Amino acid sequence: MTADLSQLVKAYDVRGVVPDQWDEPLAELFGAAFVQVTGADAIVTGHDMRPSSPGLSRAFARGAAARGADVTEIGLCSTDQLYYASGALTLPGAMFTASHNPARYNGIKMCRAGAAPVGQDTGLAEIRRLAETWLDSGAPASDATPGTITSRDTLEDYAAYLRSLVDLTSIRPLKVVVDAGNGMGGHTVPTVFAGLPLDLVPMYFELDGTFPNHEANPLDPANLVDLQKRVREEGADLGIAFDGDADRCFVVDERGEPVSPSAITALVAARELAKHGGGTVIHNLITSWSVPEVVREHGGTPVRTRVGHSFIKAEMAASGAIFGGEHSAHYYFRDFWNADTGMLAALHVLAALGGQDGPLSGLVAEYDRYAGSGEINSTVADQAARLAAVRAAYEGREGVTIDELDGLTVTTEDGWFNVRPSNTEPLLRLNAEARDEATMTKLRDEVLAIIRG
Repeated sequence: MTADLSQLVKAYDVRGVVPDQWDEPLAELFGAAFVQVTGADAIVTGHDMRPSSPGLSRAFARGAAARGADVTEIGLCSTDQLYYASGALTLPGAMFTASHNPARYNGIKMCRAGAAPVGQDTGLAEIRRLAETWLDSGAPASDATPGTITSRDTLEDYAAYLRSLVDLTSIRPLKVVVDAGNGMGGHTVPTVFAGLPLDLVPMYFELDGTFPNHEANPLDPANLVDLQKRVREEGADLGIAFDGDADRCFVVDERGEPVSPSAITALVAARELAKHGGGTVIHNLITSWSVPEVVREHGGTPVRTRVGHSFIKAEMAASGAIFGGEHSAHYYFRDFWNADTGMLAALHVLAALGGQDGPLSGLVAEYDRYAGSGEINSTVADQAARLAAVRAAYEGREGVTIDELDGLTVTTEDGWFNVRPSNTEPLLRLNAEARDEATMTKLRDEVLAIIRG
């Protein structure tokens, strides 16, 4: 068996084409390495609906049990349901999913007890090193007594815990269309929404890891088209789309128009600040100017971080933040062990909309104040050279500030843009925002001309 583990292990995910690189013998090695590095005597595992996920998950469990760990398998689950189990049971966890990626991929998201992240500097590099060492010879025999592998259903408890965090007792009846994309939202939504005054219109709730209708990646506008059309046809109050492992949620309003994840971040931040009487809110550097503005207006302290959940979670823990949001539609809650849960964000949207009489478009207008470009990718031969060219074009201009917290961020009086290199592809990613559409378009096109020059 051969595999390039430097390519398989990225941030929190181990991804490879199934079964060419990422197969059950390799998953078993990762299970053994995970236990050895974390020192865990018990862990919890879960998996999504991809055809390869149950086998990979069970192989990981065998490897972990062989090193002496008792394994609790919660079976089919969303990623945030796995985080719930890790937090509620105080166990390290492993979730088998490739999230929003195409059907041929699979991977692992790993965490320590209490859903604390396993990152490159907190165990992931060592887990990879051990698995690489054992590839040809196999994991060495362990002196530990083999652990047990048992099953446990956590879906009802997960749903009850989420509902305990949001007051939905007095919301008005709402008609909501949910597109699960044949992913794990089809498994979790019926239980989480049960008993609420919702007229639920399900789309693609059948669990099917081949994604026969569209990819389970709502960040791509093409994958929202079906939901937008259905919301308009049904005269629904809103639509919600989940990605493959249902840890992210995307929202469309009653007109079928997408709601910016930054606007959702600001809306949920305002609600969490009211609930907790203030506090710190984390946002990454490509969220809208609206987010820190709303946080300050509601008595909170905004903290800006790099893009990526490893940075958000680290800052959440360090600052004691009550909430964090990313423009990719990841939402993090202190009340959820600092982990991300799109389902809890969706409940907040339902509570906010159902607690007043106006449409969602009017509600979110307060939180969506600027014109944004969305993320635009450009293939380049030399990332560093093109970044340097962008910097040179703006450095020294009056009224311009530049920082390099994550890629290159340039802020003017009327807008800002960020250019970040991809870690895995020869791409530069541009996000731009300005006070109005015309100014944003001019700024966006000016930067793209430099990047692509």
